[in-house]
Amino acid sequence: MNRGRDKAYESRHRKADRLYELDGLRLAAALCVVLFHYTFSGPVGGTTTITYPEISGLTQYGYLGVDLFFLISGFVVLMSAWGKSPRAFAASRLARLYPAYWLGVAVTALVTVTLGQGMFEVSPIQVLANLTMFQSVADVPNVDVVYWTLWAEMRFYFLILAFAWVGMTRGRVMAMLWGWLAMTALVQAGVLPGVADLVVQSEFAHYFIAGMALFMVYRFGVTWQTLLLVPLCLANAVYRGIGYADAVGRRYGAEYDPWVIAIVIAAAFLVMTLVAVRALRPLARPWLVTAGALTYPLYLLHGHIGFVVIERTGGAVDRWVLLAALVAVMCLAAHAVHRWVERPAAPLVRRLAGPRTPPGATGSPPPVPVRPPDAAGRY
Repeated sequence: MNRGRDKAYESRHRKADRLYELDGLRLAAALCVVLFHYTFSGPVGGTTTITYPEISGLTQYGYLGVDLFFLISGFVVLMSAWGKSPRAFAASRLARLYPAYWLGVAVTALVTVTLGQGMFEVSPIQVLANLTMFQSVADVPNVDVVYWTLWAEMRFYFLILAFAWVGMTRGRVMAMLWGWLAMTALVQAGVLPGVADLVVQSEFAHYFIAGMALFMVYRFGVTWQTLLLVPLCLANAVYRGIGYADAVGRRYGAEYDPWVIAIVIAAAFLVMTLVAVRALRPLARPWLVTAGALTYPLYLLHGHIGFVVIERTGGAVDRWVLLAALVAVMCLAAHAVHRWVERPAAPLVRRLAGPRTPPGATGSPPPVPVRPPDAAGRY
């Protein structure tokens, strides 16, 4: 009976449209992070001298856009991996991650060397290590502070890759999600050693787990397991989120309202749940694809480059004009990177790294109904 129900869900999903709503959510999350950096962390942290006290009390919560990124990533990365071979999944990740990232590292390093003297430092060894995206393993500083999230995403991808080797089924995925959540609790309780957190990522695991569980809702419908699993992840997300906000507040000498943190995190879970049950489908618009395409390049480029531009030009330009123009220019630059770097390079990377098709054989598309970009806007 369950097998017949699963086939019915899969048949319906094959006819589903692209999840355009996720494209819009990703860009909204990215813009929250951008405003957090430009109007709060930059001036409050001493990186820039142009301040925005009128809005910083609101934009100081913008870092929570990263939490939404991770939640979306759990959903769409599992979606993209379902039905793929390990090699095909790895090739798709390489194609989505590296072309724009390599350009981002190069441009950020160039701006740092030419215009960012006295603000940031970068060395050739640091740049070379960053090009691998594994600089954290060797404890090499990031060329741009925002790259820390990519290491968290990369570790998640490795978990999915390992699971692709085992073989994904509905039962195995749910068992893995429960196991991962249990290990998260054990790490937080101090039962497992701290080194285990390199894999578990207890600080953000609840987002990845909940996103994957919501993809299972989208694919197979609501079950008692997802009804229990997602609220447990939400509870842990709020608990860890409030603790993380305290740490951010100490770093910047700011106060964070725990109720605001809880409401924002709950809202992120709610909107993703609405996506999973297709309640937001009437709001989806094809033009949101363009918005989603900006997300990853915008995230890669906006950090140190934006800080340098603000500091070098802030004294000569009205600060509000500067903020609006900088965000607009960064979005245009992101579009250019997507148009002239990501789109041409991705097929080449897939051909080089992807599975080989034997002569005379024809590949069949995976049974995943929709393949939207991932949480960072990668295609």
